[in-house]
Amino acid sequence: MNAGQHILRAGLIGAHISRTRLPAALRLMCDEAGLGFDFELIDTAERAGFDFAATAAACRDAGWTGVSVTHPFKAQAFDWVGPGMDPSVEALGACNLMAFGQPLRGFNTDFTGFLSAWRAECGDMAPGRVAMAGAGGVARALGPALARLGASEITIWDQDFEKAADLARRIGSVARAVPITRAEEAAAAADGLVNATPLGMAEYPGSAFPTDLPGAPAWAFDAVYFPTETAFVQTARARGLRVITGFSLFKHMAMKSFEAYTGLAPDAPRILPRLDELEPDKELTQ
Repeated sequence: MNAGQHILRAGLIGAHISRTRLPAALRLMCDEAGLGFDFELIDTAERAGFDFAATAAACRDAGWTGVSVTHPFKAQAFDWVGPGMDPSVEALGACNLMAFGQPLRGFNTDFTGFLSAWRAECGDMAPGRVAMAGAGGVARALGPALARLGASEITIWDQDFEKAADLARRIGSVARAVPITRAEEAAAAADGLVNATPLGMAEYPGSAFPTDLPGAPAWAFDAVYFPTETAFVQTARARGLRVITGFSLFKHMAMKSFEAYTGLAPDAPRILPRLDELEPDKELTQ
């Protein structure tokens, strides 16, 4: 934030975002830091002909600190930011936070958030061989993050094979794309399973992996966090796998987002327990 700017004014662009916990998480951290907070949801699900570029420009021109971006606009955000991309994001092809100012900067807090969540949940454990369903915006962050963490192999599939192949090329030699018809075979050979599709969300029920998980995986991650206990997560827990939930990613992504917007690093040991209270499944059981 610029010197003298004491209000974080931001928003979130995406489809089906009415239940997001991001505004509550950012407000909590703003309160902790003594900052004012103003946040607007821009839900595109009911907006036919939505113009992402025009909307992003309008937010910037209105003096916002920045805007966060979710499904399905992360690739468009990457293109809109252009040369102002944070160096860690340049190879990802996806951006989920645009910080306005001079210069305009783009971040991917899914990428940095996943690295942080993995280290918090798994320590120095290496991911091993990974099977990942999906090659969209969140996968563009997860794949390179897994490579950074030392994955020995990342096998990717998607309904659109070319998207999977493009992502594998971006990640490098450790990654390969396979047709979706070979998904079960890839999962059976994996040490870790990753759902980077919307399957499991309230709007997209189901699972990217079969109920009877093949092979002998050791861990599973689901990018979906509403609900947190998706069918995939429940299956993985029943099999005794180490599980990293989408809400764990969300918490670390939210902290990285606050830092990208404000330049202030949250006190993780103090903030994380408070963010736990925002978990969607806790609301559903109250």
